[in-house]
Amino acid sequence: ECSWGAVYKIQNKYDNKIYAIKIQELNDELFNPNEYVNSIPFEEAKNLLLVKSEYVVQYYDSWREGNCVYIQMELCSQSLRNILEIKPKVFDRQIGHPMDCVEYFISCEIFRQILESVQYLHEFNPQIIHRDVRPENIFISKEVTNGRFIKLGDFHFATHHDKRVHFSTKRKHDRDRGKPNYTAPEVYLGEEYGIKADVYSLSITGGELFEVDLRMINLHEYDPIND
Repeated sequence: ECSWGAVYKIQNKYDNKIYAIKIQELNDELFNPNEYVNSIPFEEAKNLLLVKSEYVVQYYDSWREGNCVYIQMELCSQSLRNILEIKPKVFDRQIGHPMDCVEYFISCEIFRQILESVQYLHEFNPQIIHRDVRPENIFISKEVTNGRFIKLGDFHFATHHDKRVHFSTKRKHDRDRGKPNYTAPEVYLGEEYGIKADVYSLSITGGELFEVDLRMINLHEYDPIND
């Protein structure tokens, strides 16, 4: 299961390769073709097609059958959430106890690749905000490319960000995107926001990876970053 629809492991009868198929059910009002092109499933397919690279889960195809949208993607059977759940046991460590140098190095490499994946989106012109960065949407690829095994997925909330439009006019991004625990305050408060919303989500994710309680850190001691 995923946040929008269900994902299944399938084997293509033509090339015998294994893929993931994400099935998302459309609301009744989206049977209208004009409404469908603005739907979340259709937007996710467009976003995946746009960002095809080694930094994100590979997109292959999408189609509609009846009231469902099917998205064919690279199969990544494990997410960062799975890694976080087993990591202490793998390294024979109690939760809350210090990591040894090997676990710390591996955690740093994982986080570096997560940062690179999000940076890839933020360097688009116009920029892309993922808006749902969290362990469940960070995947472990079976096929290592250029030493990379971390990929960002689940683009149903992703949106383009143009500072000339979203910061200089009355047009703002919508609110209530992503899981509350990972959502930046300016997002759920309905204020204007940009790519720093993803940076907030990254900090919460990094806190889980390194088992750091960010509530104990006084952020006012640090200088703010610019968009």
